[in-house]
Amino acid sequence: MSPQMAVEGVWAAWALSWFLAAAWSARTQARPRFGSEVAYRVITLIGVALLFDRDWRGAAPISYRMAPIWSQWSLVALAVAGFAFCWWARLHLGSLWSGSVTRKEGHRIVDTGPYALVRHPIYTGIIIASAATAALPGTWTSAAGFALVTLGCWIKARLEERFLRAELGPSDYNAYARRTGMLLPFL
Repeated sequence: MSPQMAVEGVWAAWALSWFLAAAWSARTQARPRFGSEVAYRVITLIGVALLFDRDWRGAAPISYRMAPIWSQWSLVALAVAGFAFCWWARLHLGSLWSGSVTRKEGHRIVDTGPYALVRHPIYTGIIIASAATAALPGTWTSAAGFALVTLGCWIKARLEERFLRAELGPSDYNAYARRTGMLLPFL
């Protein structure tokens, strides 16, 4: 098996497990206005498509040197670590998790575990996995895919933060935001 096939398998396993775990979620109490999530969804989908578009994989790599096989497998391990971080956050969040921006029944600010490191550890994990996936072929197309996935996560995080400030109270959320980075620790 090649590192490229392995990273694709890692993404597939994560996506399937994530989809199946969606059933484990509290009842939704509120959500933002209809259509507010379209932008980040479209941008992220295009980004993921560019990460995995086989027609573009033949494009000239950013670096014309072939990476040693150990560094390719290191990138697969980095993608696994990114998704492990996602799962740690997902499990820590428990039934408050949602694939969409929502306020769940019993919603509160979670600021422990991975949420003590960053406010959006699931998005951070996806960004890490995307960076590793993009670096594997090292094409301009995969770099553009990474940039779009990152932009989609950032847009969703901003939407989620505005929504949660309004739903849970700005003073509590602002205090959390002051002590915790949004997608990177300390930023």
